Amino acid sequence: MEVTPIDSLDARLLLLLTDEPRLGVLECSRRLGVARGTVQARLDRLIRTGVLTGFPPALNLEAMGYGLTAFAVVEIAQGYRGPVTEGLASIDEVCEVHATTGQGDLLVRMVAQSNEDLQRVIDEVVNVAGVQRMSTSIALSTPIPLRSRPLLERVAKTTDFTD
Repeated sequence: MEVTPIDSLDARLLLLLTDEPRLGVLECSRRLGVARGTVQARLDRLIRTGVLTGFPPALNLEAMGYGLTAFAVVEIAQGYRGPVTEGLASIDEVCEVHATTGQGDLLVRMVAQSNEDLQRVIDEVVNVAGVQRMSTSIALSTPIPLRSRPLLERVAKTTDFTD
């Protein structure tokens, strides 16, 4: 993956779109005080380099009936990361998987509708070929949700951008 540093204009643009993802390029340029072409070029570059991966809606899984979030540390057989990852991707309630160092091989974030439903999801995970052991923790709350705003705000405070 290409690492692409962002400057303060990129950060301010990304903050604007984080707060109001339905804004058009023209409105972004007006609010940022730069040309429409500058905003379009910045967006094109941010997408091309993989910094900006899309504009999906932010979903509240709890409001959709998935009020239980759990994290699992999964140990897998050597050489099975690809097949296990594919197997986990086929389980709808698996939201995120990270390959990690330490005791386990994968950190899995999953959701469920209830404790009983979580047991079903856990059973599906442990039945994936290559999964050897799994340890699960239920999230009681999320005092700090996934965020990028502080990083963007730090960069936005600088004044190093060019048109």
